Amino acid sequence: FNFLEGGSTEITASYPAGVIGNTKENLKAAAEGENYEHTKMYPGFARIADEEGFPEIAAVMRAIAVAENQHEKRYLALLDNVDKNRVFRREKIVSWRCRNCGYIHEGTEPPEKCPACAHPRALFELLTESY
Repeated sequence: FNFLEGGSTEITASYPAGVIGNTKENLKAAAEGENYEHTKMYPGFARIADEEGFPEIAAVMRAIAVAENQHEKRYLALLDNVDKNRVFRREKIVSWRCRNCGYIHEGTEPPEKCPACAHPRALFELLTESY
């Protein structure tokens, strides 16, 4: 939207909503969608912007494609974790953080429920501290 000059802009478009399945199906579909976006959709937008004389917009579309590529990698890594039963299991001791209250658990698996707030295991994530 940074490139719009204000006023009303009519946009007519459709976007595939997909079908909601199980976690594995959803991750696979999400990765496929991200692949389409970074290999075809945003490069196509960039090409059109270049052809129409908007090199700054073309550069933004190419940058978005870089982000979409990373999204695909993330979904594929998560799918691999699901396939190998590693979502809530690691071979080495790691730090797990409750996304509800911030409780930190050290272990190869998070607890079934958070001892601080009683939320279920599903709210735990690996603690990353890349500030």
